[in-house]
Amino acid sequence: MINVVLKLSARDFAHADLASCGWSGSEHHLAGVATQLERARLGEVDYLAVCPATDIPVAKGGIDYQVKEGVGTLWQLAVHPALQSCGIGTFLVEAAERRIQNRGLRQAELGVEESNPRARALYERLGYVAFDRQPDSWDEQAQDGSLRRYETMCTLMHKELS
Repeated sequence: MINVVLKLSARDFAHADLASCGWSGSEHHLAGVATQLERARLGEVDYLAVCPATDIPVAKGGIDYQVKEGVGTLWQLAVHPALQSCGIGTFLVEAAERRIQNRGLRQAELGVEESNPRARALYERLGYVAFDRQPDSWDEQAQDGSLRRYETMCTLMHKELS
């Protein structure tokens, strides 16, 4: 087995990053990310890119400060599929938590699809605790370019940040 060590950094996601993030979702998804960058400019959200020395994102995710008063809500967390289970998701979540703390907030929340036990296990390992469930839905782009409504059930989790 060969071990590779990546030196990672977290920075603000930039519009120029969209072209290299096709691994994270469809054109429709990336158009939604572009919309979130405007919200980031207004200070409503932070949108992060995790990058190795190449400065090309290998993970991304947002923190929305408008969902619940006094809480940073993590969403759209994604790690390049070829690099999952390498600690990059942990790095991303911890970077997001630091952003939340830098705003003077002490609580993080997220929703994880109940069909994604690997992600839930990661969040539990990082100290997140389930507190509720709720349905969620969003438009998803099919391979033929058409949009359909994706519906799922999410477990809501929270963590007190020290």
